[in-house]
Amino acid sequence: MIGLDKRSPLLLTQGDPAGIGPELSLRAWLEREAASLPPFGIVGDPGHLGRVAQGYGWDVPIVPVEPSGIQATFPRALPVVPLDAPVSAQAGRPDPANAPSVIASIETAVRLVRAGSAAAVVTNPIAKHILYEAGFRHPGHTEFLAALAAGGGPQTYHPVMMLWSEQLAVVPVTVHIPLSDVPSALTTDLIVLTGRIVARELRQRFGIGKPRLALAGLNPHAGESGAMGTEDEAVIVPAVNILRADGIEVVGPLPADTMFHARARSRYDAALAMYHDQALIPIKTIAFDEAVNVTLGLPFVRTSPDHGTAFDIAGKGIARPDSLMAALKLAARLGSP
Repeated sequence: MIGLDKRSPLLLTQGDPAGIGPELSLRAWLEREAASLPPFGIVGDPGHLGRVAQGYGWDVPIVPVEPSGIQATFPRALPVVPLDAPVSAQAGRPDPANAPSVIASIETAVRLVRAGSAAAVVTNPIAKHILYEAGFRHPGHTEFLAALAAGGGPQTYHPVMMLWSEQLAVVPVTVHIPLSDVPSALTTDLIVLTGRIVARELRQRFGIGKPRLALAGLNPHAGESGAMGTEDEAVIVPAVNILRADGIEVVGPLPADTMFHARARSRYDAALAMYHDQALIPIKTIAFDEAVNVTLGLPFVRTSPDHGTAFDIAGKGIARPDSLMAALKLAARLGSP
């Protein structure tokens, strides 16, 4: 086991209870010794988790605990920090009635981590459209975490999504927007802000003394000197120059079609892509089951498996816990003193 007596435990949010989060959480606990997982507790409904385990015939003792009891409980039972929000969910059938428990789980985990009761937050996947039906007013999971980090105070946070694996780390500069909106949303200031956050977090969290960043071009062949678009020269090149002036080792804009093979990846620590699929296609090709979603730029560590709720396979017992277990291990690494 990792640091049973030396490190604070991790808090795992319940995610959407109708998705694969509950079964993956249970399977992670069952594989805790074989996978050398760090101690974690789930913020959720003990009764619901018990029913899910019983439905699969899994021997998973469920024990409600305070965060201080996670360490001692974890070797013999799955610790659950109970919410005052009972869950009644059927696998594969999302229900807005469970939205309050999904939101409360995230809020409670963040509050406890900010208070020092746990080392990091690991979030199970949520379904934003289900939360929207219940009145959720944030664009997504990450923006909600940033709002919780601010706590209504004057300081704001710019969260940055990194998809990390041992083979590749990628950051989409623009994220969940239509491709047609990317050119207008992509600005030099946004690229610089993102690059600075990535470089800082690679130093402080990942222990990389001099991070190397590679910036992908927006257009094919990185614009080919303006023949295939002007954004690379007009928007990305100035950002590269500013980041270099900051003392950050950065190259680009590079043609995206040649920067993700093994030899190219050895030359940088993180790649900044200009839009969502430009980042996620290569990492999901290279490390589909092991990639981890890491949120940079927050005052606490947050990781998440690199997949969604998978309602279509929830309850079938075929979902793989690899990404969740990788998220737990990375959270322990980044959240350790």
